[in-house]
Amino acid sequence: MIDDILRAKRAGQRLSDEQVAAFVRGVVDGTVSRPQAAAWLAFVFVQGMDNGEAVALTREMTNSGARLSWPGIEGPFVDKHSTGGVGDKVSLVLAPLWAELGWRVPMISGRGLGHTGGTLDKLEAIPGFRTDLDDDALRRVLGSVGAFISGQTGELAPADRVLYALRNETQTVECIPLIVASILSKKLAEGLDRLVLDVKVGAGAFMKTEAEARTLAEAMVAVGNGAGVATSADLTDMEQPLGIAAGNANEVREAMETLRGGGPPDLRALTLSLARHPDAARVLDSGAAYARFEQMVQAQGGRLDELPGGAPAEEVLAATVSGVVTRCDALAIGRAAFVLGAGRLRAEDTVDPRVGVLVHKKVGDRVERGEPLATLQHAEKNLERARHALAGAFSIGHSAAPRPLFYARIEAPS
Repeated sequence: MIDDILRAKRAGQRLSDEQVAAFVRGVVDGTVSRPQAAAWLAFVFVQGMDNGEAVALTREMTNSGARLSWPGIEGPFVDKHSTGGVGDKVSLVLAPLWAELGWRVPMISGRGLGHTGGTLDKLEAIPGFRTDLDDDALRRVLGSVGAFISGQTGELAPADRVLYALRNETQTVECIPLIVASILSKKLAEGLDRLVLDVKVGAGAFMKTEAEARTLAEAMVAVGNGAGVATSADLTDMEQPLGIAAGNANEVREAMETLRGGGPPDLRALTLSLARHPDAARVLDSGAAYARFEQMVQAQGGRLDELPGGAPAEEVLAATVSGVVTRCDALAIGRAAFVLGAGRLRAEDTVDPRVGVLVHKKVGDRVERGEPLATLQHAEKNLERARHALAGAFSIGHSAAPRPLFYARIEAPS
């Protein structure tokens, strides 16, 4: 059977639902060998998949393990996924906001790798906060608080764990149907009614151009809706960081400020766009979502009163000339935070929750010579490398319009 499947995909033929199901089952039970799975990934990378095949792959990967369910808890159940960036702490604001609006938010999130921050790393800056809840604890927190943010359990989408590792080894990461199935198989296993996607565009994003991001967003929206979950996507800017803070504890503080009705305008605007609810601004301004955040943190063992303060030392990058900021490079700023210890290269690496970068000026802002552009929050580790990365993040010229935050919204065809 697997030989027929490999020959068909190598020749560019469309795989049937039964063939896709057989392949995924074989990956999980070991009857498909790693070399065979690697070959299949390579053939898909070269030949592609149509939407029907991608829906089948996503469905079978979702069904390859346990699926979460919420008996006795009234929905609708909603979650959000971001393709990752620098300073993106939207999940910390959106989950309690949605819960306060009456929706239920079973949010399974991940850790950061490289310059891209991870939601779990941010939350684990809060002493005691547990991101390893078992199924019973997930149901208890969802029922009592209305939202949780936790890591993937071992039973969710086991096929994805095997294929994700192989994609790294076989250089097949940048393949739209494989990206779609990997992301959505975990999200669809959450028992959702709705899924909102934030697909980033720019230097600090996985997709560097609007055309690439649109292709990915359209594929995810088509497959998500094809799998029976109402799915939509926003294309949003990641040429420069979101908000002011990049790091872990400092991003938690910025999220808390936003939940109290303040926060950076771009973070607030993006949160409200993704909320997809007419009362979202009113509830955010009321501070009620912050109280809900406190409840979620307490229910997951966190102690907000022990959130680490600032890093041991700070160093300011000042403008060397007066003018207007024409570039504020998210990738360079993310790398600066990463080398200071805010991120990890490997999954087993530890992070320092205290360190990071604060961005004081963005594209279109006027700056005078000697005025701060950004601040390194550091603990002496790799300080020279961080200085070098941050110094290359900014350009100053005579004029520049502020960057747009939103590019487009992608929804299922009516």
